[in-house]
Amino acid sequence: MTNSLTTEKTTTLTLLGLTVVTGLVDAVSFLSLGRVFTANMTGNVVILAFATARVPGLSIARSLTALLSFLIGAIIGGRIMARASTDSQAGFAAQAFLLEVLFLIAASLCAIGYRSDLLEHSFQPFALIALTALAMGTRNAAVRKLAISDLTTTVLTLTITGIGADSSLANGNNPRLARRMGSVVAMFLGAALGAVIIRYSISAALALATAISALCSAALFRALRMPDRL
Repeated sequence: MTNSLTTEKTTTLTLLGLTVVTGLVDAVSFLSLGRVFTANMTGNVVILAFATARVPGLSIARSLTALLSFLIGAIIGGRIMARASTDSQAGFAAQAFLLEVLFLIAASLCAIGYRSDLLEHSFQPFALIALTALAMGTRNAAVRKLAISDLTTTVLTLTITGIGADSSLANGNNPRLARRMGSVVAMFLGAALGAVIIRYSISAALALATAISALCSAALFRALRMPDRL
């Protein structure tokens, strides 16, 4: 068995781990940074529209900060992946994931001492929104280039559609059902865990997201450096 099969399996597990990170990050951003998403841009655009329509409790400034920071992160990730050939995509994606780790480390440090009651009177939430959105944008550009089915790490709409549309009830044969279900469960677990941890410390929730992201990146780097085995 060659190293390519090991790398493919590790990449799949890495993306599932990063899906958990997405749940953690969006739990922090939505529940503690003013009803804004920094990983799920579909939700964030909808919230931006609500804020523009003057729905109470929402902020145009926070939503725009998330959107623009995510876009900048995607540009950074896109520039990293633009150098990748078909055979080296996983290696360059690992570099992008490492950059995600660095952004999340910065966010974890920035979150020390943060209190939600200071939301309207502090620059700190904007820094946290920007840093986490940069991390998620960078990662998403790499994941998009990898183009592994049902493992976008941030969006579950098509994944859940596939579970239903390709099921035996719809006369399908349930392709990649385990992977699809794994993505949903990973997101759910990350969000639930984040919602619990932020009751005690936002910094701790982001630190856990950083640790998981770092472990995923390390595992992928290790798989890429393993010698081929016949």
